[in-house]
Amino acid sequence: MKNLIRNEEQAEMDKSKIKTMDALTAVNRILTPLDADGRQRVLEAVVTFFQIELGHHRDRTSDRPSYSQDVPQSPRPQFSAGGKLTPKEFLHEKQPKTDVERIACLAYYLTHFRNTPYFKTLDLSKLNTEAAQIKFSNANYAANNATNSGYLAAGPKGQRQISAAGEQFVVALPDRDAAKVVIAKARRRKSTRRKK
Repeated sequence: MKNLIRNEEQAEMDKSKIKTMDALTAVNRILTPLDADGRQRVLEAVVTFFQIELGHHRDRTSDRPSYSQDVPQSPRPQFSAGGKLTPKEFLHEKQPKTDVERIACLAYYLTHFRNTPYFKTLDLSKLNTEAAQIKFSNANYAANNATNSGYLAAGPKGQRQISAAGEQFVVALPDRDAAKVVIAKARRRKSTRRKK
């Protein structure tokens, strides 16, 4: 019986290791094409999003501290509201250049920071005001353009939601080159589907 329990525990540990290695492989694949600055921005965004504390931790295989203790850590930005970015800080970090890009960033913020995956244009406008951004000349027009550009998708009951390509675009910002690649790939996939 003890052997069976040990075998089950070992199998669970093996599954966990495989998942960790799969995640590491995916991260390496995503980060490899980026330059050092782009990698740094992505990793900082992930650490902030998952509220991970970096710094001193012990190596699980021994009693000695792991290498990260010796690596100087860049100071973490001080965000308000319990470590979460405010809408103003988020927009400042992402640096959207057009109304359509700003709509995508606001949609991302509502989805991931406000737990609001479905929203109306009015919700985007209110968040835009909260973020102290320039008022949209026509929020409905900007939201429709964001949908037509592939940043947003239709949601239930006439609402909208951020698309997968829109999410990847916002994550890539403020790296304009990486963001353009994301949208170009999404448009190619969309046009390939239409041809079939």
